[in-house]
Parts: sequence; C-alpha cells; structure tokens
Amino acid sequence: MTDPLTIGFLAIALMLLLSLIGVPVGIAMGAVAVAGLWTIGGPAFALNTLTNLPFATSSDYAFVVIPMFVLMGAIASSSGITQELFGFSNLLLRSARGALFQATILASAGFAAISGSTLVNAALFTRIALTEMLRLGYDKAFSAGCIAAAGTIAALIPPSISFVIYGLLTGESVAELLIAGVVPGLVTTAAYMIGTWVTVRANPGLAPPPQPRAAIREIGKSALALWATFLLAGIVIGGIYLGFTTPSGAGALGAMGALLIAVARGRLSRAALAECLRSAAAVTAALFIVIIGGLIFTRFFLVAGTVTSATDLLQSFDLSPTAFIVVLVLIFVVLGMFMDPLAMQVMTLPFVYPMVKALGYDGVWFGVIMVKLVELAVLTPPVGMNLFAVIGASEGKVSLHQIYRGILPFIAIEFLVLALLIAVPELSLWLPGQMFSK
Repeated sequence: MTDPLTIGFLAIALMLLLSLIGVPVGIAMGAVAVAGLWTIGGPAFALNTLTNLPFATSSDYAFVVIPMFVLMGAIASSSGITQELFGFSNLLLRSARGALFQATILASAGFAAISGSTLVNAALFTRIALTEMLRLGYDKAFSAGCIAAAGTIAALIPPSISFVIYGLLTGESVAELLIAGVVPGLVTTAAYMIGTWVTVRANPGLAPPPQPRAAIREIGKSALALWATFLLAGIVIGGIYLGFTTPSGAGALGAMGALLIAVARGRLSRAALAECLRSAAAVTAALFIVIIGGLIFTRFFLVAGTVTSATDLLQSFDLSPTAFIVVLVLIFVVLGMFMDPLAMQVMTLPFVYPMVKALGYDGVWFGVIMVKLVELAVLTPPVGMNLFAVIGASEGKVSLHQIYRGILPFIAIEFLVLALLIAVPELSLWLPGQMFSK
C-alpha cells in the first residue's frame, strides 16, 4: 500500500497541476479529493461525501456572516465612502512628499473596517488612486505595489472574512478573532506608512514635490463626511466587542446600515443595488466553492491517513515551539507563491491547528499569524491575488513586471510586522481579553 504522505503529496501535485491549466482551485481540490475517496473508500463513500458535505456546509447558519460582510462592503463602496476616505486622507497628508501613498494606506485601512475583502480593497483603490498618482508623476511600480499592499489590511481589521473562515474551521471564537485583528491591523497600517515615508525619503524620485498644506476648515469639512464610515465600523466592531451582537448579527446590521446610508444619500439606484447583490452573491459563491472543495480535500487527507502521518513526522523532529513556528512560516510563504490563499488556509488547518494547540500556543493568536500569512500569500509573486486585482483594475496601466518590482518593499515590511506579532503575542491577545462578552 502506498505511504499516506506520498498519497498526500501526489494529491497536492495533481491539484496544483489542474489549477495551473485553468481549473478553478475549489473545483480542482474537490475533483482530486472525490477521485481519491472513490479509490480508497469506494463509489458509495465518495458519492455520500459529495452529497452531504456541501449541503451541510452551505446550510450552516454560522456561515451567513460571510455574505453579510461581503454585501456590506459592496453597498458601502457604491455609496461613495471610499472616495470620502481617500479625499480626507489626501487633504490631511498632502503637504508631505509621497502624500498619495500615505493617503491610500490610511484610506484603505479605514475602508477595511467596513469591508472584509482584500481583493475588493485593492481593486477599488486602484480605480480611485492610481490615475491620480500617475497624473502627478508618482512612480508607477511603487504606486501599484502600495495599492496592492494596502488592500491586505482588510484581512486583519474586522469585518475580516479570513478570520471568519479560520474560526469556523477550527472552532475558535469568531468574535474574539475579529477583535484580535484590530491592533495588528493598526500596527500593519503604521508600518506601511512609516516604511513608505522612509522609502520616499531615501528615493525622492518615487514621488513629486509635496503640495501646499490644506486649510484646517477644508480638512474639518472633509472629516465630517466620514460619519458613515465611523457609524458602520462602530456597529460591527463595537457591537461585537461590547457583546451586543454576534458576528452574524453584526454583519446583518452592517449590511442594513450601509443600505440605509446609501439610500439616504440618494446614491443607490435600483440598478446599483441589483449590481451589489449580484456581486455579493458571486463573491460568496466563489468563496463557498473553495471552502467546500477544501473541506472535501481535507476529508480525503483524513481518510488516507495523511494528516496523522504528517503530524507524526513533524513531531518526530522534536522542534522547539519557536522553531516550529519559523518552519511553519517558511512553508506557508512557499505555498503562498503558488496557491490561492483561501485554499491554502482550508487545506492546511487540519494539519497545523492541532499541532499548534499541542505546543501550547493560543488558537486566537495563531489565527492572527495565519491571517498575516494569508496577507503575504496575496502579495507574493508569481500567484499574488492582490497583484492581479491591481493589474486588472488598472486597465493596462500597470504591467506584471512593474508590480512585481513595486511590491518588494512591502513584502519586507510584512515580514517585519509578522516577526513582531510572533515575538509579542499580547499585540493580538490584549484587546480580545478585554471584551465585555467574555
């Protein structure tokens, strides 16, 4: 009989091969897993899994938080919130060299509080900021890299779809995970802004000379327009933190709040609402295909004995907890270069999470580290999803070579922040420890 680890490696290789030739990653995982289950357990077992698991997953009430968060972000972007955030950030920072870099990072962090998708953030701010950057003479490669990197802040600051999926797959509290991402998200935002400032100071050619300082009255007027952002963020983050609502309830309240704000502003026509609903349904369906495919793939690994064999192999190395985390980071960085980040998360958690808990690490803390690795995955060439989101939204203004070059400084910053979060777990655990609902 073939060794379980060999079976696992062959299954992963076949899944990657199917993905490389254009098969959607969720379908590739599901197809390989069903074929494997058919071979190991027979047709009845494979068909039973294919019949029951997708229904059980898609009908689980806990997963309703995903479409609610996606819908809230879609409606919020249609109501002009992103333009308001970017306009305020630009007015506040425009007297500094590289102000549009800083404004993009700050505005993206603000929008992250009402949108849980890194791809949506990257695509939206490409359309809003890139044209203005190029018009004023900003470096094209660094501009594209800045926008792609700023989009990843949405993976940490709630409402984060990555934290929701991690919590649902591991059984950790989704509410605590979402709150745990707040401080790391702010740290990442600060690191990006400081890193960008240092880079522009070292290489002034990346940005044109600064513009005159904006008037205080103009900044204040722009700040007042941000009430919608603070209201929605307060509903979601405040409601979860104070224990007034569950994450699913916060998602529903946030989506309703975004809808009422958009209607009150007169910025949501029937056609725009229909497009928001269609977009949210499409994104949710794509996410569920990956989740269901990954869960079937995981069941195949469990039946084949791959999970047990891999766990035994890693434990036989007798690594210290710190060395284990370092090895894990290196493995995820390599996987992130070739795999969809959601698929990577769904496929690896059954192996990794039990070992992390056995070593005495906090599951919420590891959730933050996992999401940080997901951030890296969407930025690392050759398969960085945010990089392709920026290229697609730029409509030909940015090439693959340019964004590969522009993202490198931000990948370095990501590694520094990741090292800080590993070294200081309190950055992730302090705020959820203060939750009123605990």
